Amino acid sequence: MSDGRQETRHVGLVLLALAVGGFAIGTTEFATMSLLPLFAHGLGIDAPTAGHVISAYALGVVVGAPVLAVLGARLPRRTLLIALMAMFALGNGLSAFAPTYHWMLLFRFLSGLPHGAYFGAAALMGTSLVPENRRTMVVGRIFLGLTFATIVGVPLANGLGQLVGWRWSFGLVALLGLLTCVLVRLYAPAAPADAASSPLRELGALTRVQVWMTLAIGAIGFGGLFAVYTYLADILETVTRVSPAVVPVVLSVFGVGLTVGNLVVPVFADRALMRTAGALLAWTAVILAVFPFTAGSLVAITVDIFLLGCGGALATVLQTRLMDVAEDSQGLAAALNHSAFNIANALGPFLGGMAIAAGHGWTSPGWVGALLAVAGIVLWAISCLLDRRGAGAMAECACSS
Repeated sequence: MSDGRQETRHVGLVLLALAVGGFAIGTTEFATMSLLPLFAHGLGIDAPTAGHVISAYALGVVVGAPVLAVLGARLPRRTLLIALMAMFALGNGLSAFAPTYHWMLLFRFLSGLPHGAYFGAAALMGTSLVPENRRTMVVGRIFLGLTFATIVGVPLANGLGQLVGWRWSFGLVALLGLLTCVLVRLYAPAAPADAASSPLRELGALTRVQVWMTLAIGAIGFGGLFAVYTYLADILETVTRVSPAVVPVVLSVFGVGLTVGNLVVPVFADRALMRTAGALLAWTAVILAVFPFTAGSLVAITVDIFLLGCGGALATVLQTRLMDVAEDSQGLAAALNHSAFNIANALGPFLGGMAIAAGHGWTSPGWVGALLAVAGIVLWAISCLLDRRGAGAMAECACSS
């Protein structure tokens, strides 16, 4: 009995260490948006130009996830996690001292490189410590660090930036990265690397159709959430007509929804993974379709945004799905999940912005997002069909043998 409690406590400490890394990553990813006016002024650039700094981080995530996952294939997982968070801390530390706009672009790109590979390696480490029927729950616990950052980390970094300067906010994130290195070193198991693992084996993930299907579901089906979230502050002030002081409260409610989703949804996903993914896509489509009708009321739009946040647990579900379909190339597949979601983060706002620019109104990203979620459902259905055909082919082979 005591051994079981010690084992549970040990797993909890590992997940806490990994979640602190997620908290650091979530804080810098989302807080940079709120700090944009501050560092734009500090670097002597206008707001649209400063927006490229955010894009540079996202580009780093997309590029770094596959590259670092492949290059780190032969490393023990604990060593890889520490190296990734050290790189993350260095990138954010350099961002705090960026002397010019172009240096800031470079440092934000470097900061984004370890993002996806870290979450991929963290998910693989966490799921290796629990039975198969608790894998999604563990991934959800690790992602709680990221979702909690939208509630606590972003306001903290923004407040620090307002109080003593934006550079200190990036310094805070660098310290969180170093703290993660220490915690992972203290609590994560020092298991040796898989002797059969290699960069070539990891690249095998790119030959599997279901890996690409899962990434497409995330890149397209999740884009609707970002289509609305990106323009939410403008919608609240222009359509709902609330004071600017209310906007951070509603954004925090979105973060609460993300957190609740990652606590509740994995319970169902560990029983029926793909059914849960389909249900989340349908949930998101409905919530986004209703969004334009809620924008006139602060209460209604706040409830809608909370429910939309709950649907963000799709990232957790697809993380587990990728580990299922990647077979022996899980490192690369798990890391690519975050490349897919950063593509969604670019696609959703781009299409939502096109709808607004075309004169369809500030709430039109809701309709755009609903269509993206429906497209995700179509991809999900195709993926399920491929699963059934694959299972049927395996049964036929078994009978013939």
